[in-house]
Amino acid sequence: MNKKLRIENALWGLFISDALCMPAHWYYRLDYLKKDFGSITGYNDAPHPHPESFMVGNGYHPDVPKAKELGRSYDILHEHIRFYDTPYNHINIRTAERAGEHANAMPTLNERYHYHHGLKAGENTLGAHLVRVLMRSVIAKGSYDQDTFLDDFITYMTTPGQNKDPYCEIYIRAWFENYSKGVAPELCAQKQRSVWSIGSHGGIIRPLVLALMAKEPYQGLGMAISHQQLTHRSENISSALGVLVPLLHTLLNGEDPQKTISKYAKQVRLIKITGEELSKTYREYHGPGNIPKDQMWKIHTEFSNTNLDVNEVLKEYSDEEIIGKRFATACYPEHGLPLLLCLFQRNKADFKASLLANANAGGDNVHRGMILGLLAGAASTEISHELKSGLLAYDELQNEIKSFINLL
Repeated sequence: MNKKLRIENALWGLFISDALCMPAHWYYRLDYLKKDFGSITGYNDAPHPHPESFMVGNGYHPDVPKAKELGRSYDILHEHIRFYDTPYNHINIRTAERAGEHANAMPTLNERYHYHHGLKAGENTLGAHLVRVLMRSVIAKGSYDQDTFLDDFITYMTTPGQNKDPYCEIYIRAWFENYSKGVAPELCAQKQRSVWSIGSHGGIIRPLVLALMAKEPYQGLGMAISHQQLTHRSENISSALGVLVPLLHTLLNGEDPQKTISKYAKQVRLIKITGEELSKTYREYHGPGNIPKDQMWKIHTEFSNTNLDVNEVLKEYSDEEIIGKRFATACYPEHGLPLLLCLFQRNKADFKASLLANANAGGDNVHRGMILGLLAGAASTEISHELKSGLLAYDELQNEIKSFINLL
């Protein structure tokens, strides 16, 4: 099969998976997910309210006077500012209680706005739109250029009306806080040692897309990690890319998907803490923000002596035990990478079945799902037109994907 067609399918997989997962993003309790959706089988609007949403009150604290002095734009929230605690706007929604999987502060139920409040069925999240920013920067330049991407990233985030998605990941907020202080754009990325959520699935997605441009995984990994460092300074993300880039390239070459998954999964070292233990720790401290930084670092970087054997895990555990109990469904790749590989293998690398299994697993299904979508698309010879055309940006995506592929 034509390798370029597999790359095209990988990109479609990313955008399809993102939109399928969007309505159930950050549903940790699967009984809530089942109550609101039954089972996700296709595209849905983002519902209101979201029973576990703690987006309201998230902080964004740029140095406004310094940014004005430097002539740097700092407003990345625009019409979504009402959900955030910032120095240039008064938040009118009050966090009134602690609830949910992480015991974070939340508003009352009727003000628990969905992270992607207002997005419609088939619409993509900000994470996927930033993939499009990367693709368009490559298309315009004719090749990847770090400075061009950073300029386009800044322009996209600071231009009113560009981003319809209220949910702005912490790495973006931290990046622009540094940018507002005069830090050079290529150095604005926050480090995981300071903010544990920097080590998240979101840091894998664009680097993995960029690796598609390489002829082989050795170069692809270098391109991926270099791009990663622009927005995420995290060794956990780099470790995950060390497995995912060669895995993706092997799938693009048409190798047997299930054998390939099993082979590369054995390179993944399992984190010591289980998903169930992680959730218990968060609750004991009344939210992860109350855990001392040194302890948080150990929680996310202390690995066991065991590597992932997906086939053994699938024999030993049911899906109910794997999802959330064995591996957390949160945003951390030390849990999310083994989880997505297990879901992919459980569903025999079938494109739609794998993507829907991940959507119905909840948690950070969106960003975990974009990674899985790339892999599942690369392993597929065909993706249904119904899934493609159901995306609200279908026409624009078709043009951008074709233009990107033509440069390879």
